[in-house]
Amino acid sequence: MNTYKTERPVNSASLSPIREHVVLGGGQEAMDVTTTSTRVGKFDARFFHTVFEEEMGRVKGHFGPINSTAFHPDGKSYSSGGEDGYVRVHVFDPSYFEVEFEY
Repeated sequence: MNTYKTERPVNSASLSPIREHVVLGGGQEAMDVTTTSTRVGKFDARFFHTVFEEEMGRVKGHFGPINSTAFHPDGKSYSSGGEDGYVRVHVFDPSYFEVEFEY
């Protein structure tokens, strides 16, 4: 079993069907959202390598906690749904597929 550590609650995780990556979504507790800025709430989708448990990147965009994440079955995009009422569809740049970890 692997552990992906964040400083905020995680509400959702999704495994890539083609890469050794996991995307996590969450953020600050929903009841505290109105009292802090989006920067403090950390409403980022966070990408980790599933084997090495290292964070590889973050994607900003939501104005509240992320409640759901899902990779597309072809692995070329992912979606995130948040407390802010938006579902965001993110298509990966070609550079995402070029990144390789050395074992």
